[in-house]
Amino acid sequence: MKRKLLAMAAVCSIVFLFVGVGYAFPGESAGGAGVTGSWLSILPPLVAIGIALLFRQVLFALFLGIWCGAFLIGDLSFSGVFTSFFTTLSGYIVPATADVSHMSIIVFTLLIGGMVGIITDNGGTRGVIQNITRYVRTKVHGQLVTSLMGFIVFFDDYANTMVVGNTMRPLTDKLRISRAKLAYLVDATAAPVATIALVSTWIGAMVGFIADAEEKMPKFNESAYAVFINSLPYNFYAFFTIFFVLLIAWSGRDFATMLKARIKLYKAKHDPTLDTYNLWKDKIEDDEKKKTVSHWSNAAVPIGTLILGTVAGLLVTGEGGTVQSIIETADSYKALLWGSLLSIVVAIVMTLARRLLSVDELLEGMMEGMHTMFDGLLILVMAWALSAITVELGTADYLMSVFGDTLNPFWLPALVLVLSALTSFATGSSWGTMGILMPLVVPLAWEIGNNSGLPFEMTHEIIYASVSAVLGGSVWGDHCSPISDTTILSSIATQCDHVEHVNTQLPYAMIVGGISISGMAGILVFGIPWWIIYPLGIAVIAGIIYRFGEVPDPEEYTPEGKEAAMTSLD
Repeated sequence: MKRKLLAMAAVCSIVFLFVGVGYAFPGESAGGAGVTGSWLSILPPLVAIGIALLFRQVLFALFLGIWCGAFLIGDLSFSGVFTSFFTTLSGYIVPATADVSHMSIIVFTLLIGGMVGIITDNGGTRGVIQNITRYVRTKVHGQLVTSLMGFIVFFDDYANTMVVGNTMRPLTDKLRISRAKLAYLVDATAAPVATIALVSTWIGAMVGFIADAEEKMPKFNESAYAVFINSLPYNFYAFFTIFFVLLIAWSGRDFATMLKARIKLYKAKHDPTLDTYNLWKDKIEDDEKKKTVSHWSNAAVPIGTLILGTVAGLLVTGEGGTVQSIIETADSYKALLWGSLLSIVVAIVMTLARRLLSVDELLEGMMEGMHTMFDGLLILVMAWALSAITVELGTADYLMSVFGDTLNPFWLPALVLVLSALTSFATGSSWGTMGILMPLVVPLAWEIGNNSGLPFEMTHEIIYASVSAVLGGSVWGDHCSPISDTTILSSIATQCDHVEHVNTQLPYAMIVGGISISGMAGILVFGIPWWIIYPLGIAVIAGIIYRFGEVPDPEEYTPEGKEAAMTSLD
């Protein structure tokens, strides 16, 4: 009830804001000098961010931000408050879906979701994991395999989390790996891997956001997909997180709250009342009996088709004699569509030909897979509409007039990394954060670089770093947020207590985030080459793990059940 009252108060406040602006600028529209490029142009994204921070509802916040922008662009009068409400849908949200490039991303995402739903229901994904895990006998092996599963289910973070978490849980329970550790391994590899994969649902969204940002940069002619590829070296959070996960799994060490969860599980071996997860035992066994497992090729072939089809599409639509020139000139939208279409066709044909599912079961699995993408697609559409609003209002021009002469361009990516992390933490949505910040940050980096007299190549480098800062910061905040969708899904998939998962993952994520900020500042502000930044970051991570990490339960699982005696807690 309290939240509903707050929401009503927020809407009323927005309406009063509209009326106040109407009185300040009576009868004007965005074409008037008083609105375009003024401080009013930053109101829509500020409203979106503020409402998202307050209510932790991204869609609600984005809609209010679009409504605010539609009012500013339209008639600034009392009646304009109401007419802009309808313009929000007809003038911005609907056109955002009608754009060819935007619709390409939507269809690509749905096709990927459908393919994932099929290979999950036909048992192919579990077949892959089952073949890989049959030789796992130790805790270290169990943790490493769980981590590496993220590279196999790379095409979507939701699919990664749900498939790997549910499939690996019985094995990690047998190896007495804590649920908190399993949830961390699943959560910490899902989004980082999806953000650096050349083909994934994340990349489709990223290309769309970057392309929208480029519309505000008339002299910038590099393709959105090429910008993403060139931004990869600056995605410190993703690469450092992956290394952190692999090293902490291989070393067998833990520290901070994760160590406490591990000690609690070890003590539960001698006192079963301490093992709260025994409550889930019957449900887990029932769930496992219902799962379908089929040959690994039923998943591997469609996934391989997705990759090869997309690469082939890039080669066909691109021009030039080098990989760089082909990527820069290729039509990434067509390539992604072709690859995803081929993959879902192959998945359907293999499933029906091998009689793994009936037609009804296949269609049901495909539709369920597509449905998992629905929330993300709504955020995408809303973000595109808000981006169109900021273009008409000249938001980037205003930000340039304020920060162009005062903000050091080399510090911009590091600041953006922190801002993205805070926004994502507060909203619980990495896609929502990218949708709000990307159309503002990238044009700002372009203009600041040009106005500062930087060389063309350096300005591009700042743009690449800013793109990765938005992406990496979004994932970092997502990992720390208790209201994040992927954090919640990780708790559900691993059947780990959600509060425990958040508390045990937070110290690890904060360490990697801090190192990533240092890396971003080091490469741009202090001019340290990336080939020095990465080894330094890896050395720091290794030093922290081996200095503070402990191995309180050195026993290893064997088929006979023999375990080494505990030494540090007896």
